[in-house]
Amino acid sequence: MAINSDYVQQMSTQLATYEVQGSLDRLNRNESRYKAQRDALNSLRTSMTTFKSAITKLNSSTSSMLTNSATFSQEGYATATVGTTAKAGTYDFFVERLAAKQQVAVQGLVDGSLSGTLTLNAQAFDLSQYATLSDAATAINDAGLGVQATLVRSDGAVSLVVSSEQTGAANAFSLSMTGNAAATTTQLSTAQDAMVRLGGSYGTGGIELTSASNTFTDVIDGVSLTVSKTHTATDTALTVTVGQDKAGTQAKAQTFIDAFNALMTSFDSLTASGSDSAKRGALAGDSSVRSIESRLNGLLRADFGGKSLIEFGISADRNGKLTIDAKRFEAAVANDPAGFEELFTGTDKLLDSMDKTVAAYTSSTNGLLKNRMDTLDMNLRRIDEQFDNLQQQYDTHYSRYLRQFTTMMQTMQSMEQTSGMFSMPTTPQANGLFS
Repeated sequence: MAINSDYVQQMSTQLATYEVQGSLDRLNRNESRYKAQRDALNSLRTSMTTFKSAITKLNSSTSSMLTNSATFSQEGYATATVGTTAKAGTYDFFVERLAAKQQVAVQGLVDGSLSGTLTLNAQAFDLSQYATLSDAATAINDAGLGVQATLVRSDGAVSLVVSSEQTGAANAFSLSMTGNAAATTTQLSTAQDAMVRLGGSYGTGGIELTSASNTFTDVIDGVSLTVSKTHTATDTALTVTVGQDKAGTQAKAQTFIDAFNALMTSFDSLTASGSDSAKRGALAGDSSVRSIESRLNGLLRADFGGKSLIEFGISADRNGKLTIDAKRFEAAVANDPAGFEELFTGTDKLLDSMDKTVAAYTSSTNGLLKNRMDTLDMNLRRIDEQFDNLQQQYDTHYSRYLRQFTTMMQTMQSMEQTSGMFSMPTTPQANGLFS
């Protein structure tokens, strides 16, 4: 009998697998559970981070929940930025002057033979020290005089053009050129402030308002005006009407509602208890996750600045999702716009409170979700170590069974060979007389 190595290996594999199967099943179950929980926590963290980004944007210092707007009787003259403190009203403006920079051209200078002294704001530049006009322009720009020098070329001639860096009369500079009879200076533009007239008529009456730039910051409480085109004496005034942007305000509220509902949808999916037709969520029954949801829902019901969401027509339906009653919302905001803003924005108000609550869970340094994910990562590393140990156990069992089966097969082969030595030979049939 020959040793059947395939049979020996097959039997050794089966018995060694049987030895570790229970532990292997347990490790696979634990690994699968840990991975599912980690993936679910990572998904939840992503959803919460997305929600946090949305409410942080709504609560930024440059934004507000209450939206006001400005409309213009004529296009092209101005634009406006309207804040929450703006009061409804109508205002007439004449744009009589735009802000400008001072600009001076120095002509007659030639590369390779520069000479003379250029004086800017009492600082002298000896042009003979520079090989080219480009070098001179660089020296002027590096001097920090509040001007910008550049070269302008036309028909082979090169002009050194010096401009104030900022518009406005206060940013004018002095420039003179001496010691070079061929050099001339030409005033291209004069530094001036922008000027608009509130009320009155073009050129007279009303209130003259000036600005070093074309933007008049808070020209009316909460309203900044940026002008871009001037009127003439025969033009009619630019009428600016400031009022509440109802659609814009409701859109801000809807942005908050949509962000919250998207987060709740994520919670529902990850914590679903499961049924015959629906899969059980990886975080079903997880008390810490339910705690997050409970805290956020609690903030929705709280008062901020003496106001609550329900007063503005925003409430939760039976599925825990927020809905808005548009008519009730519009009427409530129109009646108490300051209260609406106070409810949402500012330190420790609704958006800020939600932001801080979510941050406690999503922080990349010490957030509770990160800590739990780190714990699961540690458990998965331990699982890997246990798999390695189990592999060693399997290898030990396999080697033992392989030796045992090999020894058994060798023994059986030896017994067959020994048995053959003592077996009776077959007597051949006689031939001859009695055949």
